[in-house]
Amino acid sequence: MYLHWGTAGSVVVIDDEDTLKILIATDIHLGYLEKDAIRGNDTYVTFDEILKHAKQNDVDFILLGGDLFHDNKPSRKSLHNCIELLRKYCMGDKPITFEILSDQAVNFSTSKFPWVNYQDENLNISIPVFSVHGNHDDPTGADGLCALDVLSCAGLVNHFGRSRSVEKVEVSPVLLQKGSTRIAMYGIGSIPDERLYRMFLNNQVTMLRPREDESSWFNLLVVHQNRSKHGATNYIPEQFLDDFLDLVVWGHEHECRIDPERNEQRLFYITQPGSSVVTSLSPGEAVKKHIGLLRVKGRKMNLEKIPLQTVRQFFIQDVVLRDHLNLFNPDHPKVTQKIEAFCQEKVEEMLDEAERDRLGNPQMPEKPLIRLRVDYTGGFEAFNVMRFNQKFVDRLANPKDVVHFVRHRECKDAKDEENINFDELLSRASAEVMQLRVEDLVKQYFATAEKNMQLSLLTEQGMGKAVQEFVDKEERDAIEELINYQLEKTQHHLKERRVEAVEEKIDEEIRRFRDSKMNTVEEDEEVKEAISRAKAHRTQEDRDSVAGDLDISEEADVAMDSDDGFPAPPPARGRGRGRASSARGASSRGASRRGRGEEPFWHVAALWCNGYCWCLLSLGGVCMFACLFSPCSHGFPLGALVSYSSKTSVFR
Repeated sequence: MYLHWGTAGSVVVIDDEDTLKILIATDIHLGYLEKDAIRGNDTYVTFDEILKHAKQNDVDFILLGGDLFHDNKPSRKSLHNCIELLRKYCMGDKPITFEILSDQAVNFSTSKFPWVNYQDENLNISIPVFSVHGNHDDPTGADGLCALDVLSCAGLVNHFGRSRSVEKVEVSPVLLQKGSTRIAMYGIGSIPDERLYRMFLNNQVTMLRPREDESSWFNLLVVHQNRSKHGATNYIPEQFLDDFLDLVVWGHEHECRIDPERNEQRLFYITQPGSSVVTSLSPGEAVKKHIGLLRVKGRKMNLEKIPLQTVRQFFIQDVVLRDHLNLFNPDHPKVTQKIEAFCQEKVEEMLDEAERDRLGNPQMPEKPLIRLRVDYTGGFEAFNVMRFNQKFVDRLANPKDVVHFVRHRECKDAKDEENINFDELLSRASAEVMQLRVEDLVKQYFATAEKNMQLSLLTEQGMGKAVQEFVDKEERDAIEELINYQLEKTQHHLKERRVEAVEEKIDEEIRRFRDSKMNTVEEDEEVKEAISRAKAHRTQEDRDSVAGDLDISEEADVAMDSDDGFPAPPPARGRGRGRASSARGASSRGASRRGRGEEPFWHVAALWCNGYCWCLLSLGGVCMFACLFSPCSHGFPLGALVSYSSKTSVFR
């Protein structure tokens, strides 16, 4: 049955030569926990089921919304199993009944074989697979390759929706036709949300439309970005998307919301298939997993949701102890034992529910995932979790993390968030947005920050411009060179002044020297000189054919993985030691330039914000982080560079 979304009533249509059938899935995460003895094969089994549904329903093609692989560099096992399944289900003699009308050299411009795989005379494809890349399998390294490019080169997947520019995105659709039905299929692979958000604000995202008969095309967009708001700009509002679209397939979000939801402002529909594997023990992952069978005829569509039978069961429940004061008295000497017995009863109930749900479905894995979140606010004590978990070792797929204790924290009443007028936001001048985005934000913070949180060596104006170069133009050395330049000048100044080697006098002289340069021509010249140095270093590195010490693939990957949750909680005082291995995307540029055997001259102490951290630079294998755009979930102030220290503790 076809439902013309947006109008009452439906039209019954039989599949015919004008009907395009598309199987839709996102976030398969092949290779997730592949070394786990219990859950190691879950992703491969479910991917097999997905491809089997495609073959059984005789679809025209498969559309994937990113994160086919869980790792940017998938293991040989992951690649082997993926290739094996694609060859098993997607190669054969079945004729392809749709054609591509667009310029394939544009659609697949990043491939060495810029044409759709079923038109390759050396391949026999029965079910083409089209996919954008996600944040887990995104292109990295000097050549900008990802696992999908490997599959594309092998002729198994058609990788589209990739943009190489960091300043603008121009999306050219893949134009498909079957009989009288024509689909314009747009794709936007994963781009750091803050960057793409800024591009939308600056009107630098363009979606090209067919020149002939614009109204006759069914416009389909597949995108892999944050849909829920994780921060001020760490998501893509639905209102940013063009209103000529008919359907948006949203990847990256793991909660299954596959039933099309209408956006009343833009008048298009959004389907969010979610992930096909549980990658985090959170409530969104507990929703029943589905894939979609999309039928399109003319401008009408119907989406049939198909439940996945091979997904491991996941049950989650919350217990708030202070809601059961009739059962538990915090002052009772044996209250902890009573709480443990109560939690064991709750876990047993979820196990019984899993057993009932599994009856009659032999495809479902035997051991379920169970998570019990216990809020022990109110004077209660946590019991021994390890001892508790051992009771369920043979019955659960996650015996090491069944119970999770949380404590509710009192938060100050926040003002209601104002509704954002996205039309007004999008109409703002680019220069205004850019200045607000970086320079004003840095200045505003350091103007209101506590004294011990303010910069003592750098100036706010210089820092703001360096961050702008780093974020907007990907000038990776801008901040490093600014710090080096101002550090050298400060050292030279101290030597000339012959400051007494007393910490208080050194700090006072540094502040005096810093204040003397603020808002002067000298400050502007320092920033220009630092950026020139950064560009010179980058140009020299591009010419250098020997880059053995620089791990480019690690450096290029700075995207956050919101779907897997946030990083580990910070240390007690909110500071990170700055080890290069402590965050994704940490650069080893400083170490490679100065030589591996040389000790780093100075290190940076920085706020480690759990939620919205930016890795800004690395010197001598030491990282510096800054939270510049939103207060973090731990309540740390909006902040950045905390202090600077040399080996001799001259600068603090």
